[in-house]
Amino acid sequence: MSLLIADIARKARVSPATVSRVINQPHLVAPGRLQQVRDVMSDLGYVPTPIHRRRGPKSRLPVAKRIALWYVGVQRNSNFSWFQEQLLQTCHSNDRLRVELSVVFSESPDECPRALAAGDVDGVIIQGMEPSARALAQLGDLPSVWFMTRRTSTYPGDYVEPDNDLNGRMAAEHLRGRNYKAVAVIAADVGYSAVAWRVRAFADHARELGLTVHSILGKPKPLSYLEVTPLHEESDWLVRQFMEFTREPIGVYIPVDHFCGSLFRSMRAAGLRAEVDFEAILGNYNPSIYHNLDHLPAALDINLPTLVRKAVDHLIWRIENPRIDGRVGITVAPSLISAVTISKQMSA
Repeated sequence: MSLLIADIARKARVSPATVSRVINQPHLVAPGRLQQVRDVMSDLGYVPTPIHRRRGPKSRLPVAKRIALWYVGVQRNSNFSWFQEQLLQTCHSNDRLRVELSVVFSESPDECPRALAAGDVDGVIIQGMEPSARALAQLGDLPSVWFMTRRTSTYPGDYVEPDNDLNGRMAAEHLRGRNYKAVAVIAADVGYSAVAWRVRAFADHARELGLTVHSILGKPKPLSYLEVTPLHEESDWLVRQFMEFTREPIGVYIPVDHFCGSLFRSMRAAGLRAEVDFEAILGNYNPSIYHNLDHLPAALDINLPTLVRKAVDHLIWRIENPRIDGRVGITVAPSLISAVTISKQMSA
């Protein structure tokens, strides 16, 4: 047995421990690696002994739930693997969480994937654009949880998302704590519901705190799935609007971080100096983006691993409690990360 595992590991170019996990705890193995090892096992004609017939103590882990992740309004794309990666880390930290994850795509919000309509899974996490009423009706009684993006206030089902209102309020309080009397919020993708909520919460709370508020917002535009990065010309236009009232140092809130590199370049080209003419705080924290910035502003971390765990936990609860009525909404509070802390993390 151990010799065969070693043979499988050598041919699959993984460790024997990985082969053991594929056999005994497949939910802990990344999908690509899992298939790689299983292909080798098939080539060698190896079929693991069923768990109930193996010697030694039997696992008390619950039966794995079959969960689908449904990307709505997008073509199949390997770039959308971040949820699986986060889920894998969550499973590693919680042996009691057992799920078998499949990923399905629909290019239109009106299209319900066949596997979901046929009930081939125990539950579904919905990501991306909001499915139409027709597509949701095709899910029937299949438990579902909306996760993170573009949910409208009229969405009828359960959801797990960042606390966007708190994100905006915390940004306003942070800038007031930095002794700014005037603040600005700059956003390009105002049609994105999370951005709209953060902008509104920031402006309202900043006024409550007695601050002068300037809103510099991009022009509304049609949005497809997560394609919200503005052209550099739009960053230039936003900076020109910003400079019309910038006469003294000002605090700036940027609700999402995906276009801050372009925005900061436009600010620098216009002669604005970070930490001198303006100080920014971002509504997201993505280390990969920070590596490309010429300065490191404070940020509000939306705590993505916690969001993923909450989404899966709540869907499992829905699967196990199908008769409980009522719509449940779960939000996760952001965490403030100071510029000093980020600088230390980037230099580590």
